[in-house]
Amino acid sequence: MLLYRSAAWFAKGLREYTKSGYESASKDFVPDDLEVQVPGRAFMVTGGNSGIGKATAMEIAKRGGTVHLVCRDHSRAEGAKAEIIRESGNQNIFLHIVDLSLPKSVWKFVENFKQEHTLNVLINNAGCMVNKRELTEDGLEKNFATNTLGVYVLTTALIPVLEKEHDPRVITVSSGGMLVQKLNTDDPQSERTAFDGTMVYAQNKRQQVVLTERWARAHPAIHFSCMHPGWVDTPGHHPDGPHINLCAGRVCAPRCAAVDAGLPRQAGGQAALRGPGRGHGAVAGPCPRCHRPAQRLLLPRPETGAHTLASREDIVLTGRRGETH
Repeated sequence: MLLYRSAAWFAKGLREYTKSGYESASKDFVPDDLEVQVPGRAFMVTGGNSGIGKATAMEIAKRGGTVHLVCRDHSRAEGAKAEIIRESGNQNIFLHIVDLSLPKSVWKFVENFKQEHTLNVLINNAGCMVNKRELTEDGLEKNFATNTLGVYVLTTALIPVLEKEHDPRVITVSSGGMLVQKLNTDDPQSERTAFDGTMVYAQNKRQQVVLTERWARAHPAIHFSCMHPGWVDTPGHHPDGPHINLCAGRVCAPRCAAVDAGLPRQAGGQAALRGPGRGHGAVAGPCPRCHRPAQRLLLPRPETGAHTLASREDIVLTGRRGETH
């Protein structure tokens, strides 16, 4: 199975999840679909104080959206909030300090949040990749607690809030790295094998996609998407920087990609793939013209994932809701 997963990554991942894959997919972009403003819509971005999350929050703020930053580090988060307000001129930026690896704290946060705020879009961006086994105060493996359980608790708790609003969406920033891992339901916290932070992270990303599929089936009124942001030089990748930077010429973009998630279509129309679909790895969407599985990774409809706004050199590939095998 490991050999198959490795082969799948090299055959599919290097072809579709890299800069060349983005450039191929970008031929189907419809730029006008992304030239929209979002005043009156509220977005929650986890991990919004750096990297992809910060770029996402900045872009939404510039388009007039209300942004809720959910961060763990208070000092860094305050700096990010101030920068976003300064550069966007948008004062509707709210900061919430929450450790997503602590389920009780997440539940308490949502209970308080829903008393004071509405929400149209949740962007599950925060994540970690701890390379040595580390347990939280609840006795949970740190990567699993943050990347999987934290996403599960936050999303589940916010679903009733989202369902009250128009065109609600949940976008989870996953990773093409999941291709090297099959879902392991017998050992979700990687307790039975030698600990490998990179493989644990890949397993967590697989878990996120499976959760997204289940949410999509259970809550059809909400549009759920998973997306692969490309190999981006962010703080979260620093522990494995040498592995990624070796491939920088082909795989990486020199700058962080801004994820433009949850924007409505300018020309109107419904979000694509309201129901779950089928496809290897839940990454390749069907062609909206012929309804056959597409070999490109990016649907031309922006609400299903992400698009590069910071630089045309950046890599942003979008995924879709689909069955994972």
